[in-house]
Amino acid sequence: MLSVFLILTIALVPSVLTLLLQHRLESQAQQRLRAAMAAAERRQLQNLLRLPPDHHRVEGIGTLVGDFTCIYNARSPYLRCAVNPSGPCENCRLYASKY
Repeated sequence: MLSVFLILTIALVPSVLTLLLQHRLESQAQQRLRAAMAAAERRQLQNLLRLPPDHHRVEGIGTLVGDFTCIYNARSPYLRCAVNPSGPCENCRLYASKY
């Protein structure tokens, strides 16, 4: 009877150890994931706070970069205009007013 108990114990020990190790590794992975997500949120907030000076919020349209009175403005938060995407808009020789 003792030998049967000993054999069952020896057979179950690796499975129990594997489950414990798996649980520990999963909890560590969850902690790392939470830390990475928090860091990404902080970076995103910092990027939002560092908007270019010609970044404008226009009601009904959204966020625009550059001079939105120009007909070439791309109406995008990423590109200033179709002819001069990286800018700057000041003293642009291709400026054409919409109004």
